[in-house]
Parts: sequence; structure tokens; C-alpha cells
Amino acid sequence: MPASTPKRPRIAVLADSDTRWKWGALTARRIAPGPSMETGPREDAQVGPVLDGFLLRGRATPTPRQLEEVGVRADSLREVTAVEFLRTMAEESYDLLVLSLVGGGVQAMLHGLKRVWENRASRPVVVTGYVGVVYEKLTDGLLLRHGADLVLANSRQDANRFRAVYEGVGADASSVTEVALPFLGGAAYEGEHDPYTVVFAAQPSVPDSRRDRTYLLNRLVQHARRHPEREVLLKLRSKPGEHTTHIEELPYQKLAQRLDPPANFRLVYGNMGEVLDRTDLLVTVSSTAALESLHRRIPTVVLTDLGIREALGNHHFVGSGCLASWDQLDAGHRPVPNQEWVARQGVVADGSYESAFDTARERIAKLLDRPGGLPPLTPYYTPVTAPGYLPGILARHHLGPDGTPLPGAPAADREPGPVRQIVRRAARGAYRHGVQRVAPVIRRMGEL
Repeated sequence: MPASTPKRPRIAVLADSDTRWKWGALTARRIAPGPSMETGPREDAQVGPVLDGFLLRGRATPTPRQLEEVGVRADSLREVTAVEFLRTMAEESYDLLVLSLVGGGVQAMLHGLKRVWENRASRPVVVTGYVGVVYEKLTDGLLLRHGADLVLANSRQDANRFRAVYEGVGADASSVTEVALPFLGGAAYEGEHDPYTVVFAAQPSVPDSRRDRTYLLNRLVQHARRHPEREVLLKLRSKPGEHTTHIEELPYQKLAQRLDPPANFRLVYGNMGEVLDRTDLLVTVSSTAALESLHRRIPTVVLTDLGIREALGNHHFVGSGCLASWDQLDAGHRPVPNQEWVARQGVVADGSYESAFDTARERIAKLLDRPGGLPPLTPYYTPVTAPGYLPGILARHHLGPDGTPLPGAPAADREPGPVRQIVRRAARGAYRHGVQRVAPVIRRMGEL
């Protein structure tokens, strides 16, 4: 008799932006039950897990171009409201669910899922975590993620911090599981390219003022003029009108229109890994791209020009050995990373990266084999522990205090008709116009 084909595990990923889709989908592939799927579709796809993607409808829902740039494929991918997603989770059976959302979204889903699964004999293992460097709202974000079966920490340092927060409020810290950033990889840096290429990794919201962003753009252009033999690239996350995890009110593209840059200066989009393939010097304020670059041993600089401040996020890199200014770079300085610091951040360039997800995978396998199934989800925040906070978080996703959909929640029983789709696209465009054009003007008027 032919050997029986093993059942393919089913995985669902719910994400609310392009970067969170990237983190969630790649994490799901690395921690999937059975052999790791690593970073892309397997050739033996009939053996690997089934990955269904869900994009939470909102201001940062990724566009087709952004999804193409991320480059992570799924067996299915569709846009949903919170209520539509919960209905799907009530009707479908999955082995693993990755919640790749902002903290409030994770908390709302945990309560909603607890409600829809209360009469189910079995449920999937629920996993959540952070897209990259955690440098702000540590306690708030962590407590909003509490209740998932696994809360992933991208480094040893984060794992220790996460446990300390949970234990400090008397919450169960056993869910904290150390992994690494799922999108690290690529060929190690082997020497200078021709031409020598400098890449500035821009961020949507850091810095946030026109003055600071103009300053950084001017310094980058000046560097290109000083070094006509080099290629100087401004790596952008999104095009005007698109949103990422953070709102970008002053796109560098618009600021660059007022300049007359030299021929060796260019704006580029695309997958960060492909850009790093030709990078000789990565410069940023505090982008997670710095960790990708360090992992590949590419010379990496975290700028100090605007200060080392919590608001910029570059304070996270204190001790890294990568802090420097444009003046120092123009003078030929090249920082040398502190290897101990690098190792603490989950940047395992020593070859142990492929085993970084083993513990998570083993924990998931044990949970799936748990006799009697998994217990109900138990978030730290409840109507008893946070009666003045939790209801508002749930209401933003059209859920009541007990996780049930509120009256008037978006319909979840049918696809929107053509007219509704047109109205929705127009409303989303108007919202994005308000965020990018009108809101900054109102704020500036308020400062007069």
C-alpha cells in the first residue's frame, strides 16, 4: 500500500499593514508545525502547511503594489473586517493563528476569539509578537498582547524584558518565547561593489518634522555630490497615498521634488533584502533595516545628527557601536558593531539563525498534542481588571465588552456590492488625503 499523505497543517495570519503582513507570514512559515517553511513557498508545497492570509480593513491595509513588494505568498489572501474574521474563525478549523496587529487589535481579537470558540472542543494555537525593535510603549503593548498562547520576542533582551513586565503585574509570563526576526537572511557582505553604494533606509514617521526630514534629505544629497563615484540611494517604504505601519505625513518624494540632486542620487522601492544585496553602507535613523544589515555584516550606521532620543528610537542602539553622524561619515568613519550587543538583539550572524525558531516550533507542537485540547484564551485585561480601558479597545473593532459583535457591526455574511466597493474606495482615499494633507495643515495652524 502507498504511504499515506500526512495532513497539511492549516495556518491563518491576520495583519493590518504591509510590514505586519511580512512579519506575520514569514513568522508563520518559520514556526509552522512540521518542517520549517523558512522564507518562501516550498517546492514540495503539497507537504507544507496551507497559509491563509487575512488583511484587517483599515487605514494601513496594504495595496497590491505593497504586497507584491513584500513578496510573501499565501494560498489565499483577502481583506476582512474584525467581525468577518471572527466569523471565519468560528466556522473554519486551523492549527495555528498568527495575530500580526497593533496591540489594541490583538487584544480585541483575543476577546473576540475567546467568545467564538467558547463552545468548540478544539482551537488553534494563537501566536502574536512585534514586527521589529520594541522601543516605545513596552508595557502597554505587552499587556494588550497578553492572552495569546505564545508572545514572541525577537531577541534575548526582549524576552527578558517581556517576562519582567508580565511578572511585575502578576500575569502569566510562560507565553513569552524567544525567537529572532523572521526576515533576516541573505548573502553575507563580501566586500565593496562597483559602484560603491550608500543606502539611506527611510522611515514613515521618524523623524516627523519637515525640518528634520529636509535636513536628512539634504545631507544625503550632499554626500552624493561629495562622492560622484558612489551610488547614493534613498530607500522608501511607500509611495504617496499608501500607508504602512506608521502614517507618513511628509513623504520624502515630495520633499525631493524641490531639489536638484546629482545623477548618482536615486529614490528606490522594492524588497529591502534585494536592496541590501548591493549595499556597501546602510544608513538610517532607527529602522529595523539596520538589524537586517548587521545580520549580513554590512557596514551599518545609526545617525546621531538629530540627537539620541527615545522619540527617534535610535536610543535602542546605544551600545551597538553603530552610532555616528553624517559629518563623521563624510570624513571616512566606519563604525564597528559591538558583537555582544548584536547577539543580544537576535541578530545571529554566527550561523545559528536557522535554529532560532526551534523552541517556538516545539512549544506549538506540544500545545497541539495537549490532551483534551487547549484551554480558553485568558487575556490579562478583562472587564474586572481594566473596566475603563478594555471596552473602548473592543468597541473600536465593533465588539462589546464580552467580545460579541455590537449591533450595527459591518455585515459579515456577504461580499460588498459594486456600489459599496466604490464608496469604500472613495472613503478610504478621502481619509488618506485628510491624514496626509489636511491634518498637517491644521496642526501647523494650531502652532501659530
